[in-house]
Amino acid sequence: MNLSLEYKIREPKIKLDKNPLLLLLHGYGSNEEDLFSFATELPDEYYIISARAPYNMQYGAYAWYAINFDADENKFSDHEQAKISRDLIAQFIDELIETYPIDSKNVTLVGFSQGSILSYAIALSHPDKVQRVVALSGYVSEPILEESYLRNDLTKLKIFHSHGTADQVIPIEWARKTKPFLEKLGIDSTCKEYPVGHGVAPQNFYDFKNWLLEN
Repeated sequence: MNLSLEYKIREPKIKLDKNPLLLLLHGYGSNEEDLFSFATELPDEYYIISARAPYNMQYGAYAWYAINFDADENKFSDHEQAKISRDLIAQFIDELIETYPIDSKNVTLVGFSQGSILSYAIALSHPDKVQRVVALSGYVSEPILEESYLRNDLTKLKIFHSHGTADQVIPIEWARKTKPFLEKLGIDSTCKEYPVGHGVAPQNFYDFKNWLLEN
């Protein structure tokens, strides 16, 4: 069966009537193999599915949306492409639930960088589809949220977000705006910082894994 996105899957080692889903969303210029390397370390009862972004950049590199530079080397994101990816992932979640025995009330997005920015966008735009978010090295980009997102019931969302204090790609200042933004929406969030660059430190991985087990 052809679903909207290419993906890799690790079936749960412990089969239940309906199993929870961890959907992994990679960063800009990466692919579905990247976060899938975590799969063996993640809890046994989850379907672990790592999606490939739709925009092909060449040589096994993919993006959820374009990042462009103008003449002054200012970086800006293609928000229209980001919204298309947001809706595509939301549709992909529905397709996965139809295809596999997944518990639709137990869906977690794990995103890194661009995948993290989209994870926020999907969860805030479609809190009926996603219950938890692990947002690694990203931030909330308001222009790519559904315009009516404030009408959604966001009270059941739980979010773990983390960032490296030496991140050269996405400044820590951008990430630090996330917690007050989520608090204003009444969302339960856990925030962590690590003395690393744009990547996932081992301690970060253990912390989000423990958070998953507790939430």
